[in-house]
Amino acid sequence: MAAAQLLLVALGAALGPFSSAGKMKIVEEPNTFGLNNPFLPQTNRLQPKMSPSAISGPAHLFRLAGKCFSFVESTYKYEFCPFHNVTQHEQTFRWNAYSGILGIWHEWEIDNNTFIGMWMREGDSCETKSRQTKVHLVCGRSNKLAYVSEPSTCVYSLTFETPLVCHPHSLLVYPTLTEALQKKWDEAEQLLYDELITDQGYKKILKEIFEEAGLLKATEEKEVEKQNKKINFEFETVEKCSKEYKQLSKEIKTLKDLLSQHGIAYKGNFAENTSVEHVSHKLATAATTLLNGSKDDEHLHGDTGVWNDTV
Repeated sequence: MAAAQLLLVALGAALGPFSSAGKMKIVEEPNTFGLNNPFLPQTNRLQPKMSPSAISGPAHLFRLAGKCFSFVESTYKYEFCPFHNVTQHEQTFRWNAYSGILGIWHEWEIDNNTFIGMWMREGDSCETKSRQTKVHLVCGRSNKLAYVSEPSTCVYSLTFETPLVCHPHSLLVYPTLTEALQKKWDEAEQLLYDELITDQGYKKILKEIFEEAGLLKATEEKEVEKQNKKINFEFETVEKCSKEYKQLSKEIKTLKDLLSQHGIAYKGNFAENTSVEHVSHKLATAATTLLNGSKDDEHLHGDTGVWNDTV
């Protein structure tokens, strides 16, 4: 027992200078080892894939450029920098705490002559795609990031409150355009009213106007649209629609006459699909089979039961 007391006294004497220093201070700062570690490859740090688009939209919102607004949700801190990017930082002490880009300023989302959201695209990679964020602007007493969610994997939704959008006309698109583009829009409205263009043609003109104004970014979707046009008949004007219809009607009549000359009965199932392109496709297929020959000759000699199912 005496030996144990002597040991405690000796330990107290040895630790005396350290115990007087007080309690250890814990610094609660976000872990940035994964972000600033000089030994990691440069690609592992916060580096954007592209530069932000040019500032565009309502001029009264330009004053937000160069500022950033943060929001803490659970262990994550989100930062929204208008017309620049959206980032996410994990507030933990893990050595590889996540810090990444959720999107870079790309373009506006426009509907019914109104700016309804800011799209931040081309963020950090997420499996086979890039992270992206849509920022909703709503009326508020002060500028602040109010809400963050992830409605689908790697697609984020932010709500930004600001008094700059409280006026009912603060997010209208038309006033932000140049006089020349406003005139182009007016002309499109008149053409639509006079039924000289279809609604689809009108929307295409508006898209071109918004792209020219820098509100939307021209993307690879145009190539996809070209492919779709090969499958679906799309007409921008009533005149073009009528012209194409007459041309297809002539082709259908020619194909029908060709089938009749060779004694092939044709019975189209118009209850299923009466569209010109559908009938044209079926007749073209039949004519091609006739001209090139068939592996099964009985289909060309009045056996229409199987023929109608395969054309």
